[in-house]
Amino acid sequence: MFKLSFLAAPVAGLGLVACASTSAQAPARMSNGVLVGANGMTLYTFDNDKAAGKSACNGPCATLWPPLAAGASDQPQGSWSVITRDDGSRQWAYKGKPVYFYQADKAPGDKAGDNFRGVWHIINE
Repeated sequence: MFKLSFLAAPVAGLGLVACASTSAQAPARMSNGVLVGANGMTLYTFDNDKAAGKSACNGPCATLWPPLAAGASDQPQGSWSVITRDDGSRQWAYKGKPVYFYQADKAPGDKAGDNFRGVWHIINE
C-alpha cells in the first residue's frame, strides 16, 4: 500500500507537499502523460543539474522550485534514486535527474514552469 508522509510546514505556496514513504511504489506517478507528485502537481527537471546526484537549485532557487522531498527512510527504486542536497535534506531524482515542483503552479495539471527560461522542463514519457 502507498503511504504518504507530510512535511511539517507548508512549502512556498504549495500547501503541504506529500512525499512518498517507504513503499513498493514510486514517489510520483504519470498523469495525462506528465509526471506528477502525490499531490497531483507537475514535476520538473533542471538542465543546470549537470553533476550526477547533485542539485544545482539551492537557496532562493529552491524556494521557487521546491524539491520533491524524500524521507529519511526512503530508498531508491526502479528509475528513482535519492540524492542529498547541499542543506543535508534528501530529494528524489528520476532517471538520475533531481525532481522539483514549481511554486507558480497553483493547481494539479498546471504546467507554468515548462520551458521556463529554456532550462526547466516537465517530465513526460
